[in-house]
Amino acid sequence: MQSIYAMHQNGSDNLEKQEKFLLHSIEGMFDLYLIMLSALIEIRSSESDYLEKASKKHLSTQDERNPNLKFVNNGILTMLDESNSLSIAIEDRKINNWKLNDDYILLLLKDIKASALYEKYMSNRVNNFAEDKQFLVDLFTDVIVPNEKLYDYLEDYRLTWVDDIPLVNTQLQKEFRAIEAGQEFRVSKLYKDNEDRDFVTILFRKTVLNESELAKEYMDKTPNWDTERIAEIDTIILKMAICEFLKFPSIPIKVTINEYLEIAKEYSTPKSSIFINGILDNLVKEFQTANKLNKAGRGLL
Repeated sequence: MQSIYAMHQNGSDNLEKQEKFLLHSIEGMFDLYLIMLSALIEIRSSESDYLEKASKKHLSTQDERNPNLKFVNNGILTMLDESNSLSIAIEDRKINNWKLNDDYILLLLKDIKASALYEKYMSNRVNNFAEDKQFLVDLFTDVIVPNEKLYDYLEDYRLTWVDDIPLVNTQLQKEFRAIEAGQEFRVSKLYKDNEDRDFVTILFRKTVLNESELAKEYMDKTPNWDTERIAEIDTIILKMAICEFLKFPSIPIKVTINEYLEIAKEYSTPKSSIFINGILDNLVKEFQTANKLNKAGRGLL
């Protein structure tokens, strides 16, 4: 949707250039995923280094010589640090943000250690995997994700991440909750398979190359609206949804409608989702009557 909108705004017809940028932006989301994971590794490493240096001070205290290692021994943090899959991905994608900007790690660590969540967790020295996991999930959700300086850094580093940050953080929360003791943490794939990746470019191309044809499908379905007054984002959403109706047999109609209504709620005007829902519902009935929907598989209508 955003790529098609960008083409409209730029007055560009360079499909290959915009498609390349689209795929680059999606790959950038994978970098964001790795950056958030590497932040956790660096936070643990920073605290471990601090405790080791403190223990070796000439005038170290009893607590410094015998520190509480529960945080650095946290089962999930240790699992991330020891993950071959993660270390290879970080190296392959050249993720070194925190090596170059360790002040953000120190700020995050300071906020963590100042939190009531950390104080409660560190009230004893015994690591328990279930407790370790719940602590990390809560820590990530309540302390790391809301950190404004971290958000500002990520937004400044790559503008396209503004919309990706919530998605990536939600994915990481799910992954942390799903980890079981004794497992090795494995990095998720950006695409489920080649078909999943191909869908991105096919939907983009089929929508852009058939915009005039797709627009005709809803032109006479908006009697109370001058088509030129319909928000541009709404017209793109309608074209993409109609494209899925007519040119993607494997995608259920309800899935298409639900997905694009959510996009409309997030990116368009307050009343757009109601407007779009009405148009799409009427179009589905018309397409079904005219046998224009060739959906394949059980339950796809």
